[in-house]
Amino acid sequence: MISVHNVSFRYPSAKNNTINEITFNVKQGEIFGFLGPSGAGKSTMQKILTGVLRDYSGTVRVFGDEVKNRTGDYYEKIGVDFEFPNFYNKFTAIENLKYFASLYSSETADPMALMEKVGLHNDAHKKVGSFSKGMKMRLSFVRCLLHNPQLIFLDEPTSGLDPANARILKNIIAEQKKMGKTIILTTHNMHDAEELCDRVAFIVDGRIKAMNTPQELRNTDANTRVHFRIVMNGKETEMDCLISELGKSSEFQLALRDGTLKSIHSEEQSLEDVFIRLTGRCLQ
Repeated sequence: MISVHNVSFRYPSAKNNTINEITFNVKQGEIFGFLGPSGAGKSTMQKILTGVLRDYSGTVRVFGDEVKNRTGDYYEKIGVDFEFPNFYNKFTAIENLKYFASLYSSETADPMALMEKVGLHNDAHKKVGSFSKGMKMRLSFVRCLLHNPQLIFLDEPTSGLDPANARILKNIIAEQKKMGKTIILTTHNMHDAEELCDRVAFIVDGRIKAMNTPQELRNTDANTRVHFRIVMNGKETEMDCLISELGKSSEFQLALRDGTLKSIHSEEQSLEDVFIRLTGRCLQ
């Protein structure tokens, strides 16, 4: 679906590149995440992929075609949800969606049905200028789905949302994946990336520092510790050891045989722990 090779980009007023020799591929039906702190180059890479920035070096092919040569038809096949959505504030929500739907040549979804999915159906006839940031974020999300795009770009889709509404959007993202859609997710939210993405790329200072599945990245540290509680001499005692040495722990093995093992849990590293360890940077 997407093939990026040795891509670099510098804004006209900048001294240094924002994107530096990035290479990656995305398969159809995959959710691919760019994970990194603000200013890392995530949104710039998304603008290149969506055809907004075309003065890049290297190769960016989407649907088999070079993006810098894209035509208007390209936007019939992609949906984009910006981090800072723009609407016509004097239009109602339904008027906005109907207007944007009119720009597509193909048949579009029922805007009211989409708004109902994200809990905005009761606000359909309110002017968008009165909407909160979270409401605009949800409206922007459904706008990018109006024309049933094959490829969806999501930039911080759950930013500013409460947990309940964030869950609704993440469920819809999972539904889109089941439908065979390809999704590019840019975020600094490690929980969203770990829950949704098939693969993630850690991006810092415009470079990819690591790329793999979230689980494989979390498994890169062999020093995971296991904590367990056992009964010794009539008293509960907490112990720990490396997961690789658990089978050699005589206390653990004895408690397991005698039925005196009370609890066990592993202290696994989070995706953010991995990011910090590999890049020396925080996600925020």
